[in-house]
Amino acid sequence: MTTRSIVLLLTAILLTATNLPAQDYGTITGQFVLDGDVPPPKILVKKGDPSAKDAACCAQDNVVSDELVIDPTSKGIANIFVYLDSRIAARLPIHPDLKESKEKEVVFDQVGCRFVPHAMIIRTDQTLVVKSADNCSHNTNAQFISNQGFNFISKANDREGQKVDTLNRAERLPMTIQCNIHPWMSAKWLVIDHPYAVITDTDGKFKLENVPAGEHEFFVNHELAGYIAEGYPTSHRRGFTVTVEPGQTADIGVVKVPLENFQK
Repeated sequence: MTTRSIVLLLTAILLTATNLPAQDYGTITGQFVLDGDVPPPKILVKKGDPSAKDAACCAQDNVVSDELVIDPTSKGIANIFVYLDSRIAARLPIHPDLKESKEKEVVFDQVGCRFVPHAMIIRTDQTLVVKSADNCSHNTNAQFISNQGFNFISKANDREGQKVDTLNRAERLPMTIQCNIHPWMSAKWLVIDHPYAVITDTDGKFKLENVPAGEHEFFVNHELAGYIAEGYPTSHRRGFTVTVEPGQTADIGVVKVPLENFQK
């Protein structure tokens, strides 16, 4: 075999190996919407309230609750976590593009006496950076089941931030993060050790790409409703079951969640 033939053969093998994984993965999409009238936003701190803690910082504008965020037009429900349990994901092939997080750091901020983002996914190969844009001090009290908790103060206008690299074990549920200085401030973090997790956007939509082909059980969790399992044909008590075909998109459709689920 000539040198040119060997090069061509190796190139063909490399191209085959590169293209093969894409044939074994698919996409999952869906949307969660409210079934019922959209409730008015819940105001936690009123603008100009002199009795509010650190009013000069926290009462410059209304502080609206992020616990239930519903788009008034689409009725889409934001901040719903859709994810594979880590014990299931551990048995699955991870797409080569997703084996490591592209963003090595994720930022958790404090803006207008609110945690931003309110709902966040942190992979165990990422470093968390806690910052503050507020002209007052906050604390970030994060307690977990599987990871070591922490509780530290963020000084006013801390744009450099404090780094946390101890979140190295997956959690089965989103964990609650609190500021004890300003008790209305809360957030939800899901610490996960794989890439198959997503949070619904402002229209309640989600999209998961490069999911291994096969049948999977996804958890669906919202901080007020808990597990969401109603409204679609292939469901289980903690979420939904979906079959992913190679190179195809599996759409679970529009899932209507009754308002009473968020009022327990």
